[in-house]
Amino acid sequence: MNHETITSRDDLDRFCERLAQQPLIAFDTEFVSEDRYRPELCLLQVAAGDMLAIIDPIAIGTTQPFWDLISTPGRTVIVHAGREEMRFCWRFAGKPIAGCFDVQMAAGFVGIEYPASLGNLVKTICGKTLGKGETRTDWRRRPLSDGQIEYALQDVIDLATLHETIGKMVDDLQRRTWLEEEIATLQQTVADNEVNENWHRVSGSSSLPPRQMAIIRELWRWREARAQKIDQPARRVLRDDLLVELARRGSPDPKRINSIRGMERRNLQAHHEAIAHAIGLALDLDDSELPVKPRGERRAKVPMLSQFLSTAIACVSRTHKMAPAIVGNADDVRELLTYEMSGNMNAPKPALLRGWRGDVVGKAFRDVLDGKLAIRVANRQAEQPLEFIDAQP
Repeated sequence: MNHETITSRDDLDRFCERLAQQPLIAFDTEFVSEDRYRPELCLLQVAAGDMLAIIDPIAIGTTQPFWDLISTPGRTVIVHAGREEMRFCWRFAGKPIAGCFDVQMAAGFVGIEYPASLGNLVKTICGKTLGKGETRTDWRRRPLSDGQIEYALQDVIDLATLHETIGKMVDDLQRRTWLEEEIATLQQTVADNEVNENWHRVSGSSSLPPRQMAIIRELWRWREARAQKIDQPARRVLRDDLLVELARRGSPDPKRINSIRGMERRNLQAHHEAIAHAIGLALDLDDSELPVKPRGERRAKVPMLSQFLSTAIACVSRTHKMAPAIVGNADDVRELLTYEMSGNMNAPKPALLRGWRGDVVGKAFRDVLDGKLAIRVANRQAEQPLEFIDAQP
């Protein structure tokens, strides 16, 4: 497979100058995340017009010109399942990918499987089968074999065709605005996760009282700083279950900390004083400084109704020729039920009532909840056997 290999900063600068003239840029990344604080970028694959290239971040040391280019408006940038690519762009450029078109997401808006692997999309749209021989490659190792490079390039050579075909289907259904809205939302979520303190996501901490949550917060901050310093995954520094147990016991005494099973490990013993200090900071906080659980966080527990509305999502999605998974999931249904059953119409609207989702499912769901619509089996042999019917006499 003919391609360029970019291994120096000068070559990268010249390549990006040529790339800037292209109206469509498709790219993908290979990275390793298992033993790093953040995923380590190991390879960039780029296809644009008659340009096909491998960019080697390990050899160059920086890929900044590329991220500066794709975060600048003026072209369409094509990705598949681009969350990690969005993360890299935010990290290196501090901005979202401009003109981003995610073929996986677009496929969901036209009723194709979602989330569909690149291989399935290429087979469905292009009639080709992609190889799977290098799925366990350590992309940090050099030199890369010809087979590894060809495998990596497979991820970009068909993206332009997928963009053209699926993009036309999106436009035929007049859903371009919906797609752009969803991609923008995802990019904002990625950006928020890069800068926000996500201590409230510590597994097993959701039911803790405010003082213990304050301990979670301080320990999380220490863990993040330590993990970043030694470039290791945060949970490898201090597991979530140990974080929660430290918060429950609430003691800054190093001896009591050491008595917790798991805290006696050698790699943690050297940090008992720092951990004790973090706990002490939380214990010294005034009550007014303690974390406050957001109102409305408790979800309604109505499993039968949740299951019924999840079925309704599938029904209304198929009616609109959309993949149900892109419209909503079980958590979205529970959020909607909590909102509707609370009676507080001043609360923030749930996702299923906002934007394009409100257009697709909002009215139908409210009519179902109010008993105005029912679901019945219309054709047992059909791909979509269910339909909505008027439930009013």
